Amino acid sequence: MHVRTTQAWDLRPATASDLEDIVELRAVVMRPDLVRLGRYDEHRVRQRMRDSYVPEHTSIVVADGRFAGSVTLKPVGDGYFLESFYLDEAVQGRGIGSGVLRRLLERTDAEGATVRLIVLQGSAARRLYERHGFVMEHEDPIDVTLVRHPPAAP
Repeated sequence: MHVRTTQAWDLRPATASDLEDIVELRAVVMRPDLVRLGRYDEHRVRQRMRDSYVPEHTSIVVADGRFAGSVTLKPVGDGYFLESFYLDEAVQGRGIGSGVLRRLLERTDAEGATVRLIVLQGSAARRLYERHGFVMEHEDPIDVTLVRHPPAAP
């Protein structure tokens, strides 16, 4: 299924100078779910991103020529861990998230790699991942770990 986007977008490699844009975007887009779960902390939501930022595994989403989000795909064990996938609310719901995810999964599928990620309980993002073949691996009261194995070779 091909989803048309209403905006032109692309991915570019992240640099150290992208960190604060990602930190602020994370604080904005995660706030509703973290507040709902009683876990929002104005400082911690930003510091966790600063502490975990790895530019060499991160891509910046550019929509219509401007910063619109980020995604990190870290190599781990038998595959990858997808994290820090944030899109500016102004571009959400336009197929960009699906397009970014599809591009990353084409790469991991070509490598035969498994991809894991964590979403917050009740997060709307879970539906996006499930539409792309992720299934629940385990959960706790705060987090849901999803996994997607590469398609079997024909």
